[in-house]
Amino acid sequence: MTDVATWAARLDDAATGTAPTAPLSGDGLTDLAVAYEVQRGLVGLRLGRGERLLGGKLGLTSRAKQIAMGVDRPLYGLVTSGMARNSGSRLSLEELIHPRVEPEIAFVLGEPLEGPGVTVADVLAATRYVCPALDVIDSRYEGFRFTHLDAIADNASSAVFALGDDLVEPRGDLALTGCVLEVNGRVVESAAGAAVMGHPAAAVAYMANQLVATDRRLEAGWVVLSGGLTAPVPLLPGSTVTATLSGLGSVTLGAE
Repeated sequence: MTDVATWAARLDDAATGTAPTAPLSGDGLTDLAVAYEVQRGLVGLRLGRGERLLGGKLGLTSRAKQIAMGVDRPLYGLVTSGMARNSGSRLSLEELIHPRVEPEIAFVLGEPLEGPGVTVADVLAATRYVCPALDVIDSRYEGFRFTHLDAIADNASSAVFALGDDLVEPRGDLALTGCVLEVNGRVVESAAGAAVMGHPAAAVAYMANQLVATDRRLEAGWVVLSGGLTAPVPLLPGSTVTATLSGLGSVTLGAE
């Protein structure tokens, strides 16, 4: 197998076996395009097992997170049917390695978005609904230590996501949408939509414009998770996590 196929299989084995692996950057991953090739291979393995591609997700969408990783841009990944859970579901932590959860605004597209030149206005015009989301990230790397390229190859640490039951047309200013994250009824984080690139739709536009480099686009019907509004919170046994977004409703996940 090529390095790309070998690395994709290695990450897939780490996820399915819940056994973390060493970062790929330690074995020669130094190129952005190759990191995204590994990601596509990793997602391809999931699709080969019968999962369906449901959309995309953004990571490192706040300047603070980018500075912490030593980069100046977000990253993106893909989400599949095997990652989707209903609001109110309880997750088995035995199936995860380093789970953390963060609240997001999800966009459900009514029309495709194809770069280059996609703007916030284009995203809002193409969006059928927005809703609250919880994104469970789970790095497959030992000690939760990795580079920007490692994270890209690992499909932006995608693991599980849940959408709220309320689907709302994107009428208000989503930059001003307030978010409160609770764990077992206690508020642990709060933020506003502007925490994601100034406006969460800017993150969706970014992904659409990046996909053009590989002749892809965001498809109608896809869900796009626009990036964490707050710092990620560890997902612990016995916890119940709820994100409430002003005007959009709430979404809940539990863990055992």
